[in-house]
Amino acid sequence: MKPLKEKISITIDSDILAEIKDLAERDDRSLSQYINLVLKEHVKKSGKSAD
Repeated sequence: MKPLKEKISITIDSDILAEIKDLAERDDRSLSQYINLVLKEHVKKSGKSAD
């Protein structure tokens, strides 16, 4: 079964957002997909399970 997704609202510095948008585009992903991927990797590296 596909994991459920939740919508959230966040505030982010405009320069960081521009960089993330660029990285997502280079990786051929949507902004949402890219942020989700980066957060999963961060959680994994922190020793917590993201699954």
